[in-house]
Amino acid sequence: MKRLDSFLESTGAEFLVVGELLIEGIEAYKAYMRHPGYDITATNPATNRSCRIQVKSRWATDFDGGFLIRKFDCDFVVVVALNRGYRYGKKRSGARGGRGEPVFYVFPVKVVRNAQEARSKLGKVFLRKIENVNQ
Repeated sequence: MKRLDSFLESTGAEFLVVGELLIEGIEAYKAYMRHPGYDITATNPATNRSCRIQVKSRWATDFDGGFLIRKFDCDFVVVVALNRGYRYGKKRSGARGGRGEPVFYVFPVKVVRNAQEARSKLGKVFLRKIENVNQ
């Protein structure tokens, strides 16, 4: 299967996460200069604390729950299932063509590191390997 160019969608996922943080009253900033281990910085000026967030997004509604991660220079990993349509397997029918609302999964980086496939050279992690993934 040909690799999907999802640059705009992955950038959009980062802005979705920033937007959600801002709505919750958390100051957040997108890192624009290609920080290799994180995409967003969230801050609390009152306590002089901050955290780094890496965003992983998946375009397809029918993705297998897996994502790649090699760098762990962050405090949290947010996986955003964008649910933009079907890409794998048989095409399903429906008025929306598989499109749905984005779903966010937020994990401390340690949880993601512990769920990483030991044999994966690419650093694959599956959501199904993370305990209580929907909490």
